[in-house]
Amino acid sequence: MSAPLGTLYLGCPVWAHAAWRGTFFTREATRPDFLPQYASVFRTSEGNSTFYGLPSPAVVARWAGEAPDDFRFCLKFPRTITHDLGLTGAEAATTEFLTRVSPLRTRLGPFFLQLHSSFGPRRLAVLERYLAILPSGYRYAVEVRHPEFFGPTAAAADLLGLLRARGIEWVSFDTRGLFAASAVDSFTLDAQRKKPRLPLIINALSEFPFVRFVGDPDPPRNDVILREWARMVVQWLREGKSPFFFTHHPDDTHAPELARRFHGFVRALMPELPALPTFPAERGSAGRQLTLL
Repeated sequence: MSAPLGTLYLGCPVWAHAAWRGTFFTREATRPDFLPQYASVFRTSEGNSTFYGLPSPAVVARWAGEAPDDFRFCLKFPRTITHDLGLTGAEAATTEFLTRVSPLRTRLGPFFLQLHSSFGPRRLAVLERYLAILPSGYRYAVEVRHPEFFGPTAAAADLLGLLRARGIEWVSFDTRGLFAASAVDSFTLDAQRKKPRLPLIINALSEFPFVRFVGDPDPPRNDVILREWARMVVQWLREGKSPFFFTHHPDDTHAPELARRFHGFVRALMPELPALPTFPAERGSAGRQLTLL
């Protein structure tokens, strides 16, 4: 008997991007419309804003009120924890972060812990101690950027063993599209400067594989890579896994379009996958009525 199909959680790095007015959001959308309109199409989003600071209790309550029950927030651990403290002495900051976002409850997808590129094999014991303090009621994914974790090394094996033992996912971070780009606009050059250029390592250590794809600024130029990912994602779905897949764009202008292209490739291989809803901008003024407030 085959395993039941998993769920595809597809989304973008953010859900509130003013530049999407008229292309993804309705032209007249205001900030209270952004999350409801976004969640009418996509089932998840990264919460990159939490990397830079904690949201206020009022903001968290608003997110909880605006997102539907089946939406999943994948929030990034604050940089205070990962970069400033380097996971050392971070118990109080971790408790504050998890407590602050706890009103989202069942709408929380995997939290992801993005480590600095200097966080290497010699600090694996620090990571192990930190992971041990994390509450078991949540799901987590870890993104590493140190080169020694990307290859047939003892450090890579030790890291995967640590994550697998704790049921924590590896973040597969794919920047091939970005670094293949020939564009010379400031957003692309800045993204190429900031993003890691590391080999792609794909792992699925849990039932929730976690992928972050950073593409060429010209959406069609990503199709070859997105088709590769579609085959991988379909395999996961047929195994009963529920992958989280996020499409990044140098300035996120075309992140929704990248997600739509990817969904089309997945559905071409898996016709039983429900069609992606049309973008609010394409529904006309009815998109304005999507607000849940």
